Amino acid sequence: MNKSEFRHNAQAALIGLLAGSFGGLVGLGGGVIMIPLLVRVFRLSQVRAHGTSLAAVVVTGVAGAATYARFGSADLLGALLLAATAMVTAHFGARFAHELPEWKLKRAFGAFLLFTAVLLLARPYLNALAVSGAGTPIGTSAAGIAVLLATGIFTGFLSGMMGVGGGSIMVPAMVVFLGVGQHLAQGTSLLAMVPTGTVGAWTHFRLGNVAAPILPGLLAGIFLGSALGAWVAHLLPDVALRAVFAAVQTWLGVRYLRTPAPFGESGGAKAA
Repeated sequence: MNKSEFRHNAQAALIGLLAGSFGGLVGLGGGVIMIPLLVRVFRLSQVRAHGTSLAAVVVTGVAGAATYARFGSADLLGALLLAATAMVTAHFGARFAHELPEWKLKRAFGAFLLFTAVLLLARPYLNALAVSGAGTPIGTSAAGIAVLLATGIFTGFLSGMMGVGGGSIMVPAMVVFLGVGQHLAQGTSLLAMVPTGTVGAWTHFRLGNVAAPILPGLLAGIFLGSALGAWVAHLLPDVALRAVFAAVQTWLGVRYLRTPAPFGESGGAKAA
């Protein structure tokens, strides 16, 4: 291994460590940290950064969910129900990234993230909005199953499209509409990321959107970071985790809402 390869592997490992720690802490795949760094450090195109990130998200889910499961904070049935529909739509989301402009969808998603941040903070006052059967084990009521399957549809598409794990949708849905604790929701979302991310990543790989040379270093860092983040998360109470997650949601929402429109596509008059 020459100096250049060593430097690239070290940079990839550091990016993976940061992204994995963040993802394990708040129940996300870490793609929102990984993608900007991959673009900046390795000069990847946006779509290649998305594909590479999604490939790495699979490892985040495995390592993070395993740690959450040790604390009894991962529900297998709930994860399977989420993944059942997400695996189907993840393929279409990955392909859609090649066919349509991303900026309109990113802005709409940003508004949704801000909305879910408010819901998380207001959770103690929103019991009236919970579906019938909220508070029971995940996926044991008809309404709960419907919520999980519907959530998976949107999660899979946006996971494939944006190159993220989908925890930003899965966690609020379980917390607000099913009355699931924050720790259990985060662990379950990480577990559901594994099959969902695999489908999306494979589609991106077939389209040439995965930077394979940097994956070993990236995955090594993510594996360590996601386990560390998940362990730290169990040292914090539910209310603190909700506050952290809401802050992350707000930051993400603003970031997506500020996505610039290409010149001439913002709805205004085009230059002559």
